[in-house]
Amino acid sequence: MTAISHRLHAITGSEDDGWGVHYRAQAMKRAGEPVILLSVGDHDFTTDPAIVEACKASLDAGQHHYSPVTGTAELREAVAKRIEASTGVPTTPDQTIICPGGQAGLFACSMLALEPDDRGVIVEPYYATYAQTIKAAGGVPVCVPTAPENGFQPDAMAIAEAVNPNTRMILINSPQNPSGVVYTRDTLEGIADVCREDDVWLVSDEVYESQVYEGEHISPRALDGMADRTLVIGSMSKSHAMTGWRVGWVVGPEPAIAALTDLFLTMTYGMASFIQEAALVGLNEGAAGETRIAALYRRRRDVALRALGASKKLRVHRPAAAMYLLIDVRAVCADGAAFANALLDAEKIGVMPGESFGASAAGHIRIALTVEDDALADACTRLARFADEWNPA
Repeated sequence: MTAISHRLHAITGSEDDGWGVHYRAQAMKRAGEPVILLSVGDHDFTTDPAIVEACKASLDAGQHHYSPVTGTAELREAVAKRIEASTGVPTTPDQTIICPGGQAGLFACSMLALEPDDRGVIVEPYYATYAQTIKAAGGVPVCVPTAPENGFQPDAMAIAEAVNPNTRMILINSPQNPSGVVYTRDTLEGIADVCREDDVWLVSDEVYESQVYEGEHISPRALDGMADRTLVIGSMSKSHAMTGWRVGWVVGPEPAIAALTDLFLTMTYGMASFIQEAALVGLNEGAAGETRIAALYRRRRDVALRALGASKKLRVHRPAAAMYLLIDVRAVCADGAAFANALLDAEKIGVMPGESFGASAAGHIRIALTVEDDALADACTRLARFADEWNPA
C-alpha cells in the first residue's frame, strides 16, 4: 500500500488514548451483556421536538442546497447575540463562523494558530482529543499539570513556564470536561496575562457554559485586551441535546474568522441549511431548553454524589459544572485504566480511565451522568461497593 502521511500516523502513534475500555464496553453491550455505559457524554434523551420539527419543515420547504461557508446569516446573528450577551463584548456575525461541531472548531483553531512544529499548550486534565487535534494540525502539544488537591485550578506561572518562543496557542476548557471545574476570575486573569505578554492565541472551549451549578462562568474573551486574541468555541451538542447534529461555532476577531472561512472552504464547503434552521430554533427559544437540560444534570450529579458517598475509599471531586464526575480511585488502585477494566468485568459498568485526560487525572475514572436517575444511583452504588471490596493484588 502507498504510504500514509506522517501527520496522520502521528495523531495517536502507539499511545493508548484510553478509549479501549469504552470500545470494549460497547462490544459487550452489543453482544447482549447488561452493560451500563457511563463512558461518553451523549445524552440518553432526544432533541427537543420543536428543533426536530424545524429541521423537517426546512427539508419540506426545499432547503436542499448549498449554504454559505460561514453559516447562514440568521444563525451567525443568533450566535453573535448569544456570545455578546454572555461576555458583554460587542460581537457581530462577521466575528462568527458556524462549523460541524465543537471538535471541528478545535481543529480549525489549531490550524489557524500553529505552523508545523509550533507548540500548543494544553491544561490538564483535558478533553481527550486535545493533544491529537494539535498533532493533526502539525503542532506539538505541551501539557501543563494541575493538582487534584487544588481542585484542578491551573497555575498561571506553570503555564508561563511552558511557553517558549515556539508557542503559538494556549487551549483551555472552562467549564471543564472531565472535572467539572469552573476556572476562577483570578485563574483566567493569570492566563490572560501570559497570552498578552507572550503574544499567543487563547483558544477557549466553552461548550459547557450553559451547565454551571456553582460559581460563575467567565469567558476570557471578556477580559481586558483579550477579544483580539481569543477564539471561543461553542456548540449545541451539550446545551441542546444535539450531539449527532454537529452544530458548533468559533467566535473571534474578524481577520481570524476570514482565515477560517478559507479553511472551511476546503473542508466542509458549508453546512446543511436544514440543520442550521433547526439550530436557530434552539437558540431562539431562549434559555428554557438549556435550563431544563442543566437542571436534569444537576439533579443527576447530586444523585451520583449521594450514592458514591457511601464508599470509604473513593474521593469524588464535586463538579461545579458539566455532566460528569471525576472520581479518585488511588486509594484502591493507582492505575485508572486497570480499575476501569476490572469494574467493567465485575459490574458491567463502562467508565473512562482518568489517564484519557492527561497525567493529572491518572488514578481517576470519569463517569458521564447519561442514564436515568434510578439506573445511575444503582450503578454508582455498585461502583462504590466494588471500590471498597476489590483487592487488585
